[in-house]
Amino acid sequence: MNQGTYPLAASMINQFNRLDQISNNLANVNTNGFKQDGLTETTFNHYLQRAQNEGFTPSKINTVTNNIPKIDAKFIDGEVGPIATTGNKLDFALEQADTFFKLQDSNGDIVYTRDGAFKNSDGFLVDSNGNNILNTDNAPIEIDDDVRAQIGVTQIPFSNLEKVGNNSFKLKDENEIALFDNNDGLIIEGAIEKSNVNSVTAMVELIDAHRRFDQSQKAIKTIDEINGTVIEKIGSNTK
Repeated sequence: MNQGTYPLAASMINQFNRLDQISNNLANVNTNGFKQDGLTETTFNHYLQRAQNEGFTPSKINTVTNNIPKIDAKFIDGEVGPIATTGNKLDFALEQADTFFKLQDSNGDIVYTRDGAFKNSDGFLVDSNGNNILNTDNAPIEIDDDVRAQIGVTQIPFSNLEKVGNNSFKLKDENEIALFDNNDGLIIEGAIEKSNVNSVTAMVELIDAHRRFDQSQKAIKTIDEINGTVIEKIGSNTK
């Protein structure tokens, strides 16, 4: 295979991944508290250099295949979304970027969310999926005159979180979490944090990913046509 096709094919795969990520962000542009995903792109050179430093000697094929573009990392953009006032007493927004509400999912596990659009279900505070919102002691919250004071809030770096289920997160390391004794100064009552996805920016990124994919595809087609022409000429000269 022509060496030029390796980076082009890898670039096409990267754009597929970008398209999936951007499309998911756009699909959640109206999801309360949603945090968009991002991707970083680089080459294998970093890993190749590290291997060389550890005594590995790359062959020619190693050099070719490790010099192609790849998705280096996926990350969660923790920027706070716009805060919209609703006036609903069971709507709550978090002011700090790295703070979360605690809830118990259908499996009984404690997960975390920034979506504060809560509801009353048989006298208990729940999220839009019917999961119990928890207090500081991880117990369900009974609705009374001061619901706000009961809501448990935690502080977790986004690097220690993984997306799960419906707009929730789970911990990677249970040691990297801070628990607040109360939520004073952390919660805005009667307001909702909206998605931090900028639809205009996401559409521009979507168009860019499509164009990059198309460019790589056309380049591979051109290489294939050149190879065909060369083979034809060589064949005709050997007759």
